[in-house]
Amino acid sequence: MKKLHFLFILTFLLIIFSGCEEKQNKINRYIQNWTGVNGVLEVYAGEKLVKRFIKIDKLSTAVATENTFQRPYRYGYGILDENLNFKKDENEKKVYFEFSDYSTNYIFFENPNN
Repeated sequence: MKKLHFLFILTFLLIIFSGCEEKQNKINRYIQNWTGVNGVLEVYAGEKLVKRFIKIDKLSTAVATENTFQRPYRYGYGILDENLNFKKDENEKKVYFEFSDYSTNYIFFENPNN
């Protein structure tokens, strides 16, 4: 049984490290989707922070309904951090959001505070 477990782990690691970069990225995204991330999305107007969303599991790229091409916006779900304190306060709710890849200045990162 230990040998079988070891062979499974070894095979998995070989697939990850010997596969193409896109396969590795897909596997990493799958693991993150399964385990979740504590993402933060900050939206800027010039140099000024105007919106912050916290507790985001992932950002998705929109895909056309009848075709397979990607649309020029991203979307997700997160807590709208109205007072920009990196915490979910009593009045702050989970919301759906979209933003343009072309015209939106944004940064998406894992929250280092939690």
